[in-house]
Amino acid sequence: MILFPAIDLIGGKAVRLFKGDYDKVTVYSDNPCEVALDFVRCGCNHIHIVDLEGAKSGETSNFDSVRRIKEESGAFCEIGGGVRSIDTVDKYINAGLDRVILGTAAIEDPEFLKLALSRYGEKIAVGVDIRDGFVAVKGWTEKSRETAFDFCEKMQALGVKTIICTDISKDGAMQGTNLPLYRQLSERFSLDITASGGVSSLEDIRRLCTMNIYAAIIGKAYYTGAVDLRQAVTLAEQES
Repeated sequence: MILFPAIDLIGGKAVRLFKGDYDKVTVYSDNPCEVALDFVRCGCNHIHIVDLEGAKSGETSNFDSVRRIKEESGAFCEIGGGVRSIDTVDKYINAGLDRVILGTAAIEDPEFLKLALSRYGEKIAVGVDIRDGFVAVKGWTEKSRETAFDFCEKMQALGVKTIICTDISKDGAMQGTNLPLYRQLSERFSLDITASGGVSSLEDIRRLCTMNIYAAIIGKAYYTGAVDLRQAVTLAEQES
């Protein structure tokens, strides 16, 4: 299983939200590039980046920071947050980003999703952010009418390879991840599933590995020291 430590960006700073609440922001670093380099020193060569401002506005507010993270770390970098046009996808891919994550746009503009898939294939992933069983959109601020499982079925049928599935109720809460959800997704779909939200212990990582989950995102647990990233990398390699 691949580990994706996360860098969430607001104003060029590495931050974390509590359960997706923009009013509950903790700033962990003024230098996200240094955070990315620490990930690499710990043995991670994959990084998950989210432009939290972009997720709300649809703009590439933190583009310069994203580009520098990719250039300075040399890691495989995926980026999400506010990607709602093919021009934005082009901008990130041309800047060297390895994968672009579509969220709100995958629900509200399926023709855009199809265009992105036809142009970039496996470099396109879809974020499935779940609140109360339904897919949330616009930076988690609104809940759509689409259930998570129906949405995943549609994505699989369209040829999406990778989904990043976040249980918003677990995100940043440090209370463990939603293991039953990821077990159901793994058993039901042939997608590469990335578990996100609440991965807060080595035991979470161990149990996700047993489900043949493609990847897991580590956020707050890294920043608070609850999970030693070096140990997590070793465990994921051993259990996979």
